[in-house]
Amino acid sequence: MVYIKAMQENVDNDESRRDQIDRGKLQINVTSEVDSFPISDAVVSISYTGVPDSTLEELNTDSSGQTETIDLDAPPLEYSLDPEIPGQPYAEYTVDVRAPGFEPVSISGAEVLPDVTAIQNVQLRPSAQTNEGEEVFVIPAHTLYGEYPPKIPEDEIKPTNESGEIVLSRVVVPEYIVVHDGSPKDTTAQNYYVKYRDYIKNVASSEIYATWPAASIRANVLAIMSFTLNRVYTEW
Repeated sequence: MVYIKAMQENVDNDESRRDQIDRGKLQINVTSEVDSFPISDAVVSISYTGVPDSTLEELNTDSSGQTETIDLDAPPLEYSLDPEIPGQPYAEYTVDVRAPGFEPVSISGAEVLPDVTAIQNVQLRPSAQTNEGEEVFVIPAHTLYGEYPPKIPEDEIKPTNESGEIVLSRVVVPEYIVVHDGSPKDTTAQNYYVKYRDYIKNVASSEIYATWPAASIRANVLAIMSFTLNRVYTEW
């Protein structure tokens, strides 16, 4: 009887935990894809991902291209701190952005965690340059939550005596990182040039949660920087 009662209490606690709702914050930054200038008076609509017709908030950007920071529902904080607790640790929202003279953009799957501010940067393309219509981006599941294939095995120590495009005499922090959007053997995949600081921030956002203690975040970011600079130095 004691064991059954204890099991029932655990079930009740799990159900009550699922009913809990915390609050996270979201801010949108809108700039031009051409010159990175902020776009004012852009209309930003926010809805639950999967329920695009139910607009939760409609905001306008200021002269700096930023919306106000708004509160949105998010799962309980412990979901992102304790891997033993089942359940998605972040809420997903769809962000639709429109501005006169620019092609509209829709971002699906923007992640909002409790007690922290998520910043979603959006670049709009001038409508005179393309007639492709709305540009849609889908953010995949977080690395810690989604199911992904295992990392491709590689040697821990890379040879540094092979010549490449640029032979480096020392480790340097580059201005840009070349991101190959595909497997190393896929020559048809596109290469993107991403600013180094943006690359580090994007990788960190994809691999760790912002709700973690500051020391944990700092340690992970240092590991990401070390791994990236090793890739650049060895040209692997």
